[in-house]
Amino acid sequence: MSKTLLLYLIIYILFSSGLFCQNLQLKIEGSTVVETATIDSLNYTKNHENYLSIKREVDSLQKTLYRIGYIENELKHINRFNDSIFSAEIHLKKKYSSISIYYDKLLISQKLLNTISKKVFDHYFTIPVSELENTLNFINSKISEKGFPFSKLYLSNIEVASKSSLKANLIIESTHQKRVISDIIIKGYDKFPRSYLKHYLKIKPNQIFNINAIKAKTEQLNNLKFASEIKPPEVLFSKDSTTLYLYLQKTKSNSFDGFLGFGTNEDTNKLQFDGYLNLNLTNNLNYGESFRLLYKSDENDQKTFETNLSLPYLLKSPIGLDFALRIFKRDSSFSTVNQNTKIHYQINAKHKIYSGISSTQSSNLLNQVSSSTIFDYKTTYYTFAYQYLKNQSFNLLFPINSQLYFESNFGKRNQSNQQEKQSLLNIDAFKIFNLDIKNSIYLRVNGTTLDSKTYFENELIRFGGINSIRGFEENSIYATLLGVTNTEYRFQLNNSIYIHTITDVAYFENKISSIEEKLLGVGFGFGILTKTGLLKFNYANGKTENTPFKLSNSKIHLSLTANF
Repeated sequence: MSKTLLLYLIIYILFSSGLFCQNLQLKIEGSTVVETATIDSLNYTKNHENYLSIKREVDSLQKTLYRIGYIENELKHINRFNDSIFSAEIHLKKKYSSISIYYDKLLISQKLLNTISKKVFDHYFTIPVSELENTLNFINSKISEKGFPFSKLYLSNIEVASKSSLKANLIIESTHQKRVISDIIIKGYDKFPRSYLKHYLKIKPNQIFNINAIKAKTEQLNNLKFASEIKPPEVLFSKDSTTLYLYLQKTKSNSFDGFLGFGTNEDTNKLQFDGYLNLNLTNNLNYGESFRLLYKSDENDQKTFETNLSLPYLLKSPIGLDFALRIFKRDSSFSTVNQNTKIHYQINAKHKIYSGISSTQSSNLLNQVSSSTIFDYKTTYYTFAYQYLKNQSFNLLFPINSQLYFESNFGKRNQSNQQEKQSLLNIDAFKIFNLDIKNSIYLRVNGTTLDSKTYFENELIRFGGINSIRGFEENSIYATLLGVTNTEYRFQLNNSIYIHTITDVAYFENKISSIEEKLLGVGFGFGILTKTGLLKFNYANGKTENTPFKLSNSKIHLSLTANF
């Protein structure tokens, strides 16, 4: 029996205090039924663990009453009604609905006040009392943004102006000298290219100190391929200087991309393979430079070799240079060599403009008798382009949310001592519509047009394949005008695996062959983010407008993008 009593005693000691301390109830009343109803509408917490929690809740309720206009509310008492019920009585008294705040025009502009009040006059402005706290915080933040981070703002001489309104003087205390960024120190990545601070982030010494703007700008570092932010920036204030510390790290920015495609040749019924290699090297010299090397060989005995070099912020200026060389050869029919040089200007992290010159030379590899549409020619174009880029660095599978690239080319073509004016316009844009965390829709629109009086086969626009309309052979379609729309419904199984549908439609014209055709490609695919890189699988079947789908026309594409 003694053991049983001891067991009950232990259970009582361990659990009784926890059981009873959770049964305290609070009831708050006003001086009238109307005041009690107003208090109940604030939805205060009624169940508490101890008296200290009850006292905190009453204090919190009084502060809420102050904010909504009951600035004279008074706590009369907190009494214990019985073992589990406490009662409190608060007299609300008058409610003031508005307050007129008198200000110094030399310290605050009317333009700022117009954003927070509809009643702004030469010496005062009026706002609802319920908005007073947010209004003062907003004004203080705007003063801080102007280089006064230690400013203090409060109301003095608060008086009753009428039955429902108050008046007060706005007092602003701040140092007379503005805070500017004296120095910028980078921790973690000492060789980070400084030009990106000035021209990409728009942060530089002698700039007015605004910590909120600085944090917003440094978040854009995560959009760079070669660097990321370790933690938010910090500031060291001294009497005469303001030092900004940025914590960065260098990230893997080089990538190797390749895919293997295979399908059935309609003429020989044999399996054919095609693919490409794509090498991207970024910031290996710590200048933010990028180099790209592409080699592609497809099933139509077509070969492409391309190199691109981009040098941003030359001589620490916002100006950069882009060089490109592209060589294309189709079996033994013709070869084309294109060279272009562009100057680009980085407006900000999202916008960039280009201007340059492009030269193309094409050679007919056949004899003149066997081809009446392939000729030797040379063209010179003057190029103007614009690029918009918006990232979503939180998503490892789809780091770019939207992109727009528009390019216009105007120039002349020379062939057998004959000149002809030409223009080539191109637009390529895509957008990811995030429905929720796992579901999204990808939409891409690509259009190109070549305007000329006459056309040669070896100058036409080539498209088809994994990077244009899927379900068709790579660069198998020649056009003078084309428009392609790619759509995908994507579902992320987790942060590293997704599946998607494929629905591609296209319209193109070929004025040499007098063809106007509509194309359709449908299929599915998936992507897996591995330790090596992103592995993609696409299965698509394509058809023309008046032909049925054939299983033998299906194309399978495998690609792997590895970062190093």
